[in-house]
Amino acid sequence: MDLLLKAIILGVVEGVTEFLPISSTGHLIIVGQVVRFSGTFAKMFDIVIQLGAILSVIVYFWKRLYPFSPKQSAEEKRAIFGTWKKAILGVLPAIVIGGLLGHRIEEWLFNPLTVTLALFIGGILLLVAERRTRTARITAVNDLSNATVLWIGLFQCLAMIPGTSRAAATIIGAMLLGASRSVAAEYSFFLAIPTMTAASAYSLLKHGASCSPAEWTALGVGFLVSFLVAWGVIAFFMNYIRKHTFDLFAYYRIVLAIVVGALMMTGMFPSVG
Repeated sequence: MDLLLKAIILGVVEGVTEFLPISSTGHLIIVGQVVRFSGTFAKMFDIVIQLGAILSVIVYFWKRLYPFSPKQSAEEKRAIFGTWKKAILGVLPAIVIGGLLGHRIEEWLFNPLTVTLALFIGGILLLVAERRTRTARITAVNDLSNATVLWIGLFQCLAMIPGTSRAAATIIGAMLLGASRSVAAEYSFFLAIPTMTAASAYSLLKHGASCSPAEWTALGVGFLVSFLVAWGVIAFFMNYIRKHTFDLFAYYRIVLAIVVGALMMTGMFPSVG
């Protein structure tokens, strides 16, 4: 398959899955196997298109994230700085645990079998989180305490297992800790900015390599496609969760895990990368 076509396909996959609780890493591993996209350049490509998805969050939530507009009141600016503080505080557990275990996790767990198991288990946990009888205590991101933010950051570390989903881990964690569905989703988006930036910077330093003109073109196309698709997905997701539960995403994860597992059992899909 042509490299540019692979870039478009994978850019769409990243844009659709990065901020939904269905695991972008898991989907990229599965689709990468299907289109035969692997190696050092593939690892760097996956990182670059993640940066496109990060940019979409900043653009979509610009008014909630930019504290220097002359139109903002002092109270609004304090709230924005508070949001950044909570996002940076929440990423600390991932920086520590990722620095200690990141290499071994990538070496041992980045394969379709792990993705399949994590997709299935994560789907079940989403259903469990939705069915707990509870009244949300936290109805705004700035009402999250520092302790709660750190606990959500620890939940996020589960997403180092491919197929778990960073969004799913943070959303489930936030809901179990008392956040409303919309607050859990919003904080997941905000936490993604420092988390994915740190992870991307680390991975680029690790996997960075010189690229051919064709590879640079593929990187640019993948980045742009990921940004545009993710921007649309964020808008859809925020509107969707105001009216619906996460059940649809849970069932999707479970069905996908069963399909991929069946393909692995029949030998039509490799169980390891």
